[in-house]
Amino acid sequence: MRFLHTSDWHLGRSLHRVSMLDAQAAFLDHVVATVRERDVDAVLVAGDVYDRAVPPLTAVELFDDALHRLAAVGVPTVMISGNHDSARRLGVGAGLIERAGIHLRTDPAGCDTPVVLADDHGEVACYGLPYLEPALVKDEFKTDKTHHEAVIGAAMDRVRADLATRPAGTRSLVLAHAFVAGGQESDSERDITVGGVAAVPAGVFDGVDYAALGHLHGAQTITERVRYSGSPLAYSFSEASHRKTMWLVDLGAAGEIDAERVDCPVPRPLARLRGRLDDLLDDPALAGHEQSFVEGTLTDPVRPADPMARLAERFPYALSLVFEPERAEEDTVASYAERLKGRSDQEIAEDFVAHVRGSGPDERERTVLRGAFDDVRVEISVREVAG
Repeated sequence: MRFLHTSDWHLGRSLHRVSMLDAQAAFLDHVVATVRERDVDAVLVAGDVYDRAVPPLTAVELFDDALHRLAAVGVPTVMISGNHDSARRLGVGAGLIERAGIHLRTDPAGCDTPVVLADDHGEVACYGLPYLEPALVKDEFKTDKTHHEAVIGAAMDRVRADLATRPAGTRSLVLAHAFVAGGQESDSERDITVGGVAAVPAGVFDGVDYAALGHLHGAQTITERVRYSGSPLAYSFSEASHRKTMWLVDLGAAGEIDAERVDCPVPRPLARLRGRLDDLLDDPALAGHEQSFVEGTLTDPVRPADPMARLAERFPYALSLVFEPERAEEDTVASYAERLKGRSDQEIAEDFVAHVRGSGPDERERTVLRGAFDDVRVEISVREVAG
C-alpha cells in the first residue's frame, strides 16, 4: 500500500503579515496532483490543518475545496486534529464526510477505532490519535500523571489492544500529533510543554508498522517507522534551511517500509542575511537573494537611519529586521533578546526571580511556577475548545 504522509498545513497562517493563502492553495494542488500521478492509495494528514482554533473564512473555504478535490480523486484521506486546531470544529460533520472517504479523527475516545484500508496483501488498520492535551484527556485515559507520555502511552495501549483482536498479518498505521524525543524544533511551533516535559519517547509507538507524526515543522526520520513530514511551507525564518517535503511511503506485505521524500512547491525562498547595512546593500554575492523573503540581521555598531526602507531598496521582499550590533571584546553584556533566545517561559521566570531576589527559586517554587504556566496553557486550550 502506498500512502502520502503530510501534516501542519496551518491554513490561514501568514509569514510576518504576508498572506500565505495562495502558496497554501498551490500546495494543495500539488497534493492532489501527487495522489493522481504517483498512484497513492491513502492520504494521511497528521494534524494542524488550520493555524488557529477559529480560522478565517478564506482558510475554511480552502479546506472545503481541498476536501471536495480529495474526495473526487476517490482515494481515502485520514486526518487528525492538532494542537492549533479546534478538535470540535474540525470534527463537525465527520460522520457525513466519512461517506465521501474523508475520515476525520478528532475525538480522543475513538483512537482505537481504525479506518480499515485494504490492498492485495490484506487489511491495513489506520488509527488516528488527535492531539491529546494531557489535562483534558487524563480522565478519558485514566492516567494518574498529566503529561504527554502518559496519555499517548495509554492511547497506544488501546491501539495495540484493538490490533490484537484483528486477523493475523493485519498491518497498521497510526497518526499522532506530538513532540517525540530526538525531533528538531523550529520557531514556528506552539509550545506544548506540560509539567516541564514535552517530549515522548519514540518507543511509545512500538507495535505499529508506521507512525505518521505531525507538530514539528522539519521533515525528519526519528526511526525507520516513526517520521515527521514537517510543514509544507516555511512559517518562520528558522526554517530557511528546511527542504519542505511530504513522505511517500510504501508499506509492504510484511510491514516493511520504503519511504521517499516528495518536494513541495516553494513560493519564494527564505534568506537570513547578516552584516552591516552598507555591506548587505553592496555585496554582489547576495544578488541571488534579491527575490527572496529576507530576514536581515544588522551588526552596525550604531543603528542606521531608515534601515528597513534602505534594505528593501535592494531586497523588496525583506520582511524582518534584527539588530545585533558589533561589540568590543570587553563588552560582554548581551542584549535582552539575546539573553532570552531559546529559553522557555519557565527559565525566564526563574531568571527573573534570581535577578530580583538575588537567588534562584527552590524546588517548591519551581513547582509552583511550572504549575502556573501549565494552568495558563490549559486555560487557553479549554477556551479555544469551548469557543
